[in-house]
Amino acid sequence: MADTSDFKNGLVLKIEGQLWQIIEFQHVKPGKGPAFVRTKMKNVLSGKTVDKTFNAGVKVETATVDRRDMTYLYHDGSDYIFMDGDTYDQIPISEGTVGDGARFLLENMQVQVATHEDAPLFVELPVTVELEVKHTDPGLQGDRSTGGTKPATLETGAEIQVPLFINTGDKLKVDSRDGNYLGRVNS
Repeated sequence: MADTSDFKNGLVLKIEGQLWQIIEFQHVKPGKGPAFVRTKMKNVLSGKTVDKTFNAGVKVETATVDRRDMTYLYHDGSDYIFMDGDTYDQIPISEGTVGDGARFLLENMQVQVATHEDAPLFVELPVTVELEVKHTDPGLQGDRSTGGTKPATLETGAEIQVPLFINTGDKLKVDSRDGNYLGRVNS
């Protein structure tokens, strides 16, 4: 059990038999009336996001979530295979559980896998990943960084928008949460 004062980003709560992860929260003390906590939570299994308000001091049941560092090995049919670095156990995780981050998974990438009662809940990639551009239209003389964007296909098969001066073979830093281009990596 946790009090509303124990809330923090990433905490997983058990509400009405479902697991909800706190994405953000805010303690509010209005001039009139009691204090409360406004939260934005994501359903761990479905990915649905909701806003929920708790009265200050309310006790909420927390879920025991085990986060372990694992290595992504390979894609097998509809599953992604991850290996625990301590026990060398290989765990298959479904595409739905891996989610949108699968677009940026490279073999031997270190990720965090969260489990609850030995069932995988979600996979957290590093915030930034470095990937090579496998194909993009060539840049033209005079293309500037403030110009526009063009599509580029990365080595994982993901397609993102990049500035016009990016060429095939460039190594890019990409935000794994939303797929935004962050910059080029100097080799």
